[in-house]
Amino acid sequence: MKARIFHTGIFIVGLVYLACWNPFAPELTRSLESAGLIVTEQKSPEEVLQNFKVSYIFKDSLLYSGLLDTAFVFEYYDPEMGTSGQNITWTRDTELRTTGRLFRYFQMIDLIWHSTIYELSGEDTSRISKQFDLTLVSAETDYHVTGRAEFTLRKCWDDRWRIKRWKDESEL
Repeated sequence: MKARIFHTGIFIVGLVYLACWNPFAPELTRSLESAGLIVTEQKSPEEVLQNFKVSYIFKDSLLYSGLLDTAFVFEYYDPEMGTSGQNITWTRDTELRTTGRLFRYFQMIDLIWHSTIYELSGEDTSRISKQFDLTLVSAETDYHVTGRAEFTLRKCWDDRWRIKRWKDESEL
């Protein structure tokens, strides 16, 4: 009788184990790593840009907010403002609201960083200019943006790097 209870117990434990294992599911961690979609500790400017990409692809506004310095400024040129165009800037709060709306509106976002145009790094500050492709897919339409982004980053009190300024030079 004890042997039967023991075998029944092992059988139940085996069923529970098999119920939790899906042989058809991909190994998520390995596939995310190979796609370059792992969240970093932001110990370097490149790790910040890695987290930037992950936050856009997964539409993660909490991760995105951790990328921005408290003194963050976003800047872009609007050729349709005024008579000959105008530089537009906004602060961290506006950037977080705008990006949150972007994340909610689009069903799919893909960001690809291309070559680094230049990088000027010091111990506590860094400037990086990178080319990128951004794809935004909504129910109504798809947008493809190609451009260049210039980031000024600084090393903060917690040894994490954050973006202090982002100048977007997209070709819309």
